Amino acid sequence: MYVIRKIIGKMIKIQNSIIFSTSVLLVLISSYLISVVENETFPTVFDGFWWVMTTVTTVGYGDYSPITLGGRLIAIFLYIFGIGLIGVVIGKVVDGLASFRRKKEAGDIMYKEQGHYIIIGWSKKASFAIKEMLDTTNDIEIVVIDDLEKAPVLSENIHYIRGNASETVTLEKANIHKAQSVLVFADDMIEDDQLTDGKTLLIASAIESIAPEVHTIVEVMDEEHLKNFTYMNVDEFIISTETVSSLFVRSAFRKGISSVYNQLLRRTHGEDLFYIPSSSKWRTYRDAFEELLDHGATLVADGDDLSINRKLTNPLPEQAQLYVICDKHTIEKIKNNIYN
Repeated sequence: MYVIRKIIGKMIKIQNSIIFSTSVLLVLISSYLISVVENETFPTVFDGFWWVMTTVTTVGYGDYSPITLGGRLIAIFLYIFGIGLIGVVIGKVVDGLASFRRKKEAGDIMYKEQGHYIIIGWSKKASFAIKEMLDTTNDIEIVVIDDLEKAPVLSENIHYIRGNASETVTLEKANIHKAQSVLVFADDMIEDDQLTDGKTLLIASAIESIAPEVHTIVEVMDEEHLKNFTYMNVDEFIISTETVSSLFVRSAFRKGISSVYNQLLRRTHGEDLFYIPSSSKWRTYRDAFEELLDHGATLVADGDDLSINRKLTNPLPEQAQLYVICDKHTIEKIKNNIYN
């Protein structure tokens, strides 16, 4: 037993590729030999393969067993070396899976897919954002970047990268060049808005320096700091404190106005704001406005231009980014009737 333990101990240190290759060769050669040496008991190579697999995995169904001296010598060899070798292989597979899970939880695995969304900075707001994104479309891939010791959330399509988001190596680990968008949330742990926005600015500058082509949205705590972000060519800003305060005040003066905002901001509740591709048959804004209205949707904006109702006679630009207000059933009906 001491010798066997020493052999198995040395086998564990051998490279995985050699262990796996040796295991496959052992199984195939043994299957062939047993079918040649004891052809009456094992008439085909597959019968031999079946017996070898049940032997080295210690299942031992007993439906086949060697009766000749040569067959039994092969069996003894498998008992001594084959079972130990396959045990090492199974152990390495299990250990590899466990190691992969540990690394995934620790955020130590590089993300290699593309078309994903990156969320920087874990917080309650980030958690709600992920829920909203999955409610919008459940087949998207999301990568969370933070410096937490363990992944705050993990699932089949939610991944975690641990590191400093202002460092190039961390952003590249999240494959930022192939990302669809990056959402940078303000650090809730910092009480000073100036320091919070300073950290966000540092992250935004790192993103724009290595991946300026990626659409970047950042949360800014103080509107006065926006001018600092404009130099970074950040695509969009969310003014956190200003937005909340404005909603509170408007709700105080106009009771119920918050429900209007909630409907526009939440896809699971009431009317919503949807993007609509431009149709080739629309020549002016009026063409688009009237046809969409006939289907139950109201055209409200072209990109960030909310003055559609005052320019209905204007030609519709080829690159128009049209947005409508309607419910989910209506938007599906529009897609089926207008674009098909």
